[in-house]
Amino acid sequence: MNATEYYREPIQKVLNELEVTQQGLTEFEVQTRRKQFGYNELKEGKRKSAVQIFLEQFTDFLVIILMIAAIISVFLGEVQSSIVILVVVILNAVLGTVQQIKAEKSLDSLKDMAAPIARVLRDGQVVEIPSKEVVVGDIVILDAGDYVCADGRIIESYSLQINESSLTGESLPIEKMANVINEEDVALGDKKNMVFSGCFVTNGRGKAIVTSIGMNTEIGKIANLLENAKEKKTPLQVSLEHFGKRLAIGIIIICIIIFGLDILRGREMVDSFMFAVSLAVAAIPEALSSIVTIVLAFGTQKMAKENAIIRKLHAVESLGSISVICSDKTGTLTKNKMTVQKIYLNEKVIAQDQLQMRDELQNRFVHMALLCNDSVTSMDKEIGDPTEVALVRFGNQYNLNEHHLRKQYRRLGEIPFDSTRKLMSTVNRIGNKYIMITKGAVDVLLSRIVKIETSQGVKNITNQQLEAIKQINENFSNEGLRVLAFVYKEVNSTKVNEDDENDYTFVGLAAMMDPPREESKQAVEDCIKAGIKPVMITGDHKITAAAIAKQIGILKDPSEAIEGKEIDLLTDKELRDKIQNISVFARVSPEHKIRIVKAWQQKGIVVAMTGDGVNDGPALKQADIGVAMGITGTEVAKEASSMILTDDNFSTIVKAISNGRSLYANIKNAIKFLLSGNTGAILVVLYATLFALPAPFAPVHLLFINLLTDSLPAIAIGLEPHNKKLMDEKPRNIHEPLLNKRFVSQVGFEGLIIAAVTIIAFQIGLATGDPIVASTMAFATLCLARLFHGFNCRSDESIFKIGLFSNLTVWIAFLIGFTLLNTVLILGLFEVAVLTRIQLLMVYGLAIVPLIIIQLDRIFFSKDDNE
Repeated sequence: MNATEYYREPIQKVLNELEVTQQGLTEFEVQTRRKQFGYNELKEGKRKSAVQIFLEQFTDFLVIILMIAAIISVFLGEVQSSIVILVVVILNAVLGTVQQIKAEKSLDSLKDMAAPIARVLRDGQVVEIPSKEVVVGDIVILDAGDYVCADGRIIESYSLQINESSLTGESLPIEKMANVINEEDVALGDKKNMVFSGCFVTNGRGKAIVTSIGMNTEIGKIANLLENAKEKKTPLQVSLEHFGKRLAIGIIIICIIIFGLDILRGREMVDSFMFAVSLAVAAIPEALSSIVTIVLAFGTQKMAKENAIIRKLHAVESLGSISVICSDKTGTLTKNKMTVQKIYLNEKVIAQDQLQMRDELQNRFVHMALLCNDSVTSMDKEIGDPTEVALVRFGNQYNLNEHHLRKQYRRLGEIPFDSTRKLMSTVNRIGNKYIMITKGAVDVLLSRIVKIETSQGVKNITNQQLEAIKQINENFSNEGLRVLAFVYKEVNSTKVNEDDENDYTFVGLAAMMDPPREESKQAVEDCIKAGIKPVMITGDHKITAAAIAKQIGILKDPSEAIEGKEIDLLTDKELRDKIQNISVFARVSPEHKIRIVKAWQQKGIVVAMTGDGVNDGPALKQADIGVAMGITGTEVAKEASSMILTDDNFSTIVKAISNGRSLYANIKNAIKFLLSGNTGAILVVLYATLFALPAPFAPVHLLFINLLTDSLPAIAIGLEPHNKKLMDEKPRNIHEPLLNKRFVSQVGFEGLIIAAVTIIAFQIGLATGDPIVASTMAFATLCLARLFHGFNCRSDESIFKIGLFSNLTVWIAFLIGFTLLNTVLILGLFEVAVLTRIQLLMVYGLAIVPLIIIQLDRIFFSKDDNE
């Protein structure tokens, strides 16, 4: 029998099937079972070594291109340039290795959750053993404060409560029992007669017989899912990979053509080869990889200040492609604080902030909520059951302190809460009377109520009034509210028992829920406006989840909400076909979450997944962007994620998406800057080759431009301020290549203008009869034109529209590049001639022409779209 089905079997049958008695296993049986089942520990596949991971960083096509550029530089005698390129490549490889090693630690965090010590019954004696030595059939002893060491069937429960939020996502502790559950396909969170490894005992005590250990436990299944969940490449990584391949092929073809033309013209083979190589150097944007990394790093710093910590650098730009956010409910969309929302008093529903404490009945109700209550607040700490804490907070709202009240009306007797009775009773001295106050489930108390207190006094309750209470309770429940009834009676003695819990006077109902965060509704609206579908995935019940989802705008129609057991009935194809019409997934398991994420991904959708529990780990790793909670999140969730929210707030994800879109736009503009400048250089070299002119550039000129005067402007473009307009657009299509038609035409047009002014400068230099002067003028014009072009590449709009001085880093980059260039020209470094004042003015005048032409084109002819 599957271990998770033991909940359907009586205790004796489970003991018989596992061949164990109430006295526990003998030492011989333990050794036999250990040989059969192994140790109670999580296993993992073989990990790659740090060296393997480091070497894999060099398989990226763009990195290969950079390596080729370094080798070419060595052939050209530019050893220093090749060293610069190699340093950049190695630095990127080291960063990538560190990030990947960190990302593979999620299973280590899962192992840390295992209970170090377990108390088991063996040969009738309670013994403490390392939890890894627990075997199937062991009877484990559980007390408040223990971590459960393995999955098991409860055989004894005394007010046993276990927090299973790390597995189910449900924030409230689960009341456990030993009774049989006569249902099929019960959700993990509803298996109240089972315990699960890694969960925490919050109250009571009990015994359980171990049914699964190690990788067969629920946490073991999650470990297996984590091992098998594959992290996807980001859209930018895919785009750059495709771009790198196309660029390499294009460069090789052009170089072969140039080399062939030179040979046909009778040029020396070595000279022809070196000239073709210089063209390749001009075409390769050596600094591209490091620039993208630097821009992303700056972006992550900005996002960290806005409560979003990025763990995996390249995941930043994926944020801009997100079309679906699968969000947990508790703590992310909600406050993670049970709060009284409505009360039913005097046969009326009243909002929690509308009470008048001068009203005797209302005052009595709040007093009862604080007196029949074990929770306390102390030094900003809230201790106790979340529903009871909510009632204390409710009383504090009306300036009632539970400590003072309980001192004034002392508790002299009590019947503690019991999950079977679903009631709690206290006896307090109020005046000269003993008053028994009881709170509990409405359905349990209804039959025990004989009177009702209203503003007109206490009267016998009618059937109509009972029906009204029943209907209000149903209405509250349909709204996802948790309802408690408050009743009381006068007793003669402080010694009360369960037989006394009857003949009550009804006072009122308190309806509670974990309310949505104030900012959640606006964040959901922003998502929908930006073309992003928000989806709720939770371990909570469907009614509760749907109520919250409806309040904040995620759910429009009840048919858009389904439970995990309904997912089990769907094939992967059926789920994929249906998923676009589902907005709320309730009562889900870790396997469900992975299926949901995969279903979206198979439709070509970029998915973000939020979570905080161990159960979220596999789905966080599978998603394109895994978002873990920084406050409530487990280490497993954090290690499996790409991003951590330090405020556990859904609205922070929306801000991060906005930043991601801006970062991608900035990176694309930086790439456009590099490619359009390189295109200009290529066209100049082609021009010189076709007309059999001297080489317009020495290889060192091209490396100076690519590695020095290009890098700073490209980085500055990557730091362009946030563009709010991007959130009015739909998410970009991840299948659209970086080099789309519009992008290529822009690069070609801008590169052509840069090439034209460089060729004019080159021809002016050739007219002097000195090819060195011609080469110097071409180099200076190209370099300065590219520096000016940095202002064009800040945006597709005019610089006057976005603000001439709104990005001061571009100005700083320009001034540094301008200074470096003039230093080279004045000192005659890097194979340049010293130009006359007139020649320098010509260079300056020609270099600014592309800026003027492109800006005039944008002011008078460009559309205001970003298609």
